[in-house]
Amino acid sequence: MPRVNFEELLNAGVHFGHLKRKWNPAMAPYIFMERNGIHILDLHKTAVKIDEAADALKQIAKSGRKVLFVATKKQAKEIIADKVGGVNMPYVVERWPGGMLTNFPTIRKAVKKMTSIDKLMADKSWNNLSKRERLQITRQRAKLDKTLGSIADLTRLPAAMFVIDVMKEHIAVKEAIRLNIPVFGMVDTNSDPSNIDFVIPANDDATKSIELITDVMTKAIQEGLSERKAEKDSEGSKEKRTRSKKAEPAKAKAKKEDDVVEEAPKASEEGTTKE
Repeated sequence: MPRVNFEELLNAGVHFGHLKRKWNPAMAPYIFMERNGIHILDLHKTAVKIDEAADALKQIAKSGRKVLFVATKKQAKEIIADKVGGVNMPYVVERWPGGMLTNFPTIRKAVKKMTSIDKLMADKSWNNLSKRERLQITRQRAKLDKTLGSIADLTRLPAAMFVIDVMKEHIAVKEAIRLNIPVFGMVDTNSDPSNIDFVIPANDDATKSIELITDVMTKAIQEGLSERKAEKDSEGSKEKRTRSKKAEPAKAKAKKEDDVVEEAPKASEEGTTKE
């Protein structure tokens, strides 16, 4: 069963591309027609691509790895923070910090700095600092949180990257390609899909379009996480059953030994009576 139907895509305006004069010829296979100087995307192909991307993301989440979402454009920020934050995946909605992936250890140091500030603020020595020092540290913490707070749990490179507007986020895409990280992306008619592993031809400017596709992707991730949890629970209960089965023969052996010990004194008592 498709994850999204044709009518939903149509109502969200996913089919609207850019002006004909702004198009990228590489997007020709995904364009259905041109109307009033605007390219219209083929929603049948979009629906297929959405399913492919969602299934792949589900498997990544099921394997316990992370997917990094990147969307710094104004109309996508709140949607990504809300929906992606809901499935505990890392995301970037402020300016992309150059070298975030290619220079990942430096980014991790900045995140650790944030943690050390939190420890300092919780410590008694915090009150011994001057008002000016406390203000400077608080501002530094707020600045770090704004840019890196949403990736604080990303302890290693992500298994995949999901990008909204691959043209705007070209630096992030280049870094992912350099490190062989698969890229999923909403690709409009003015963008180049050749470097994107999972292309979703869609309107990347409309809020409704972004919300619909992000919703499908996060639901797929949630499915993967739920299946992973169910498998772990199943393995745990299986292990318990195995342990109890192994324990049963040992219990039986111990009981037998106890019975032998109880019988021995009885035998000696009988001997004494005969005498």
